[in-house]
Amino acid sequence: MVRDGYYYALALGAAALLIGWFAGPLWALIPVWLAGFFLWFFRDPERFVPQMPGAVVSPADGKVTSVSITLDGEQRSRISIFLNVFDVHVNRSPIEGVVREVRYKRGKFLNAMNELSAEQNEQNVVTIEGDEQVVVFKQIAGLLARRIVFRPKTGDQVRRGQRVGMMKFGSRVDVFLDPAASVQVRIGEHVRGGESVLAYLQSSRELSSTVHSAARERGR
Repeated sequence: MVRDGYYYALALGAAALLIGWFAGPLWALIPVWLAGFFLWFFRDPERFVPQMPGAVVSPADGKVTSVSITLDGEQRSRISIFLNVFDVHVNRSPIEGVVREVRYKRGKFLNAMNELSAEQNEQNVVTIEGDEQVVVFKQIAGLLARRIVFRPKTGDQVRRGQRVGMMKFGSRVDVFLDPAASVQVRIGEHVRGGESVLAYLQSSRELSSTVHSAARERGR
């Protein structure tokens, strides 16, 4: 359980007692129901983190809404995951490595299903450098999300599947990978943070071998 859930539940529990005392027990049912909802929303279940070499795990629970190649100065694979209000909102590190950059960007609160939200919404862009390659993921606010939390700092070491933060209520996460990554998910699939494998990265050695092989083929 994320501790924020206890804060909300305690405050609403106190409100329920006051409302029940002054207005009657039936009116107290509303804050009691809300307290139960917040305890459920801020749940933080344990996950089995895959240990296969090169595995990139999902940073969040949610539905895969896009698998594409982006051109942002260089080609990168992008996997978009939409979190609705019923999903676990704790975020996890997709790979093991060092946090090289954490960049917060103020913005709008468009519907996270809107493609424009990836660039225009409030977001946190995190770059992690691991043994296999660099992975970038964005925590993107949605219509309801009004707070993005990311705890590690630049230079911190993180483990694959480690809890690193959360987004409150509906939101979206985009994961950017080298285009040579072997994507393992498809649009419409529901993934679990820290447990579902989004893709497998080629190691630096494998990537170098692929590049040299391609160069030899072009030279023939």
